[in-house]
Amino acid sequence: MNKKQLQKCFGESLRNLRIKKGLSQEKLAGECSLDRTFISLLERGLRQPTISTLFKISEVLEIKSSAFIKEIEKNYENIAD
Repeated sequence: MNKKQLQKCFGESLRNLRIKKGLSQEKLAGECSLDRTFISLLERGLRQPTISTLFKISEVLEIKSSAFIKEIEKNYENIAD
């Protein structure tokens, strides 16, 4: 498993879920008590979230953390194919 590819897949999944929910980076960050620049770094695959951050983001996006991880896995598998 390539760490950089995994971070990129996380970021793409986060961006897709955020947009699907109709939230800006700023709005998502505010609701998660995070900085907007951190959300941007996550979406660009430049940072990784802690498990507690993943759970908080999932809660705000109204998706189970396990479903979020499945989205990441799906994106990762598409890269591997």
